[in-house]
Amino acid sequence: MRSSNPVFSRRGFSRDTGYAGFNAPPQAGGAANPYAGANPYAQGGNPYAQGQQDVTQAPPQYTPQTRPMTMDDVVARTGMTLGTVIAGATVGWLFLTQSLGFAIGAGLVAMVLALVQSFKRKPSPALILGYAALEGLFLGALSGFLNGLPNMNGAPMQAVLGTMAVFVAMLVAYKTRIVRVTARFTRFVMIAAMGFVLLSLVNVLFMVFAGGEGLGFRSGGLGIVFGIVGVVLGALFLALDFKQVEDGIAYGAPREESWLAAFGLTLTLVWIYMEMLRLISILRGD
Repeated sequence: MRSSNPVFSRRGFSRDTGYAGFNAPPQAGGAANPYAGANPYAQGGNPYAQGQQDVTQAPPQYTPQTRPMTMDDVVARTGMTLGTVIAGATVGWLFLTQSLGFAIGAGLVAMVLALVQSFKRKPSPALILGYAALEGLFLGALSGFLNGLPNMNGAPMQAVLGTMAVFVAMLVAYKTRIVRVTARFTRFVMIAAMGFVLLSLVNVLFMVFAGGEGLGFRSGGLGIVFGIVGVVLGALFLALDFKQVEDGIAYGAPREESWLAAFGLTLTLVWIYMEMLRLISILRGD
C-alpha cells in the first residue's frame, strides 16, 4: 500500500497492488519483494548470504547504485534536505520579509519542482534540493513577516517546536507500535486527507467569490478545530512515511531511494509546520 504522501503515492517503496505491501512483511507468505531480481542485494538475492558463496571465484563487481538503502542513508539524505530548507529559510527571514511577492514566487516554483519530482521514475537530488531551497525561502520570508505582526511575535518558533514535538511523538508511537499502519489505517488517512483538501479548496473558493472568511476555517472555534485536524493528519502522514521507509529497507530498495524518503518526510514536515503556524495565528487572534 502506498503512502498518502504525494511522493510515495506516486512511487512508493512497496510497489505492489492492493494493500498487501503494508500488511505483509517481506518474507514467505507476504507480499512479493518488488526489488527481487532488480537489485542483487535485495532480500533473498544476496549471493553471499547464508554461506552460499563460492570462495574460489572473485565476487561480482556491483555498482554503487545497487547497494541497498539503509537507515543511515535515509537519515543522511533527510538531514541534507532539511538542512537546505533551514538555510533557505534563514535567507528568507533575513532578506525577504519585505518582499513577499518574491517569496510567494519561490514557493510556487518549489511546488512545481515537487510535482515534477513526484512524477519522475527516479529521484533527482538536484530537484529535491532545489525544492528544499526554494521552499525554505518561502517559509522563512512568510515566518519573518508574520513574526513582525503585533500578535505573532515568537509564533514561528512555537510552530517549529510544535513540529518537532509532533515528529518525535509520532516516531515513538510508531516504534513502540502504539500506532500500527494497517490497510484500514491507511484507508482512513487517505479518505480524511481527501476530505480535508476538498474542504480547504471549497473554503478558498468561498473566500474568493463571496469574500470574508469563507466557511470560517481560518478563525474562531471552527478554525481551531480545522487547524488541529490538519496537524493530526500531518502526524498520520508521518506514520505512513515511517512504514514506507521501514519496508524499503526490509525489501532491499536501492540506495538512491533514500532521496525519495528524505523528500517525502520533508514534504510532511512542511505540511505540519504550516498547519501549526496557522493554528497558532488563530489562537492568537491574528
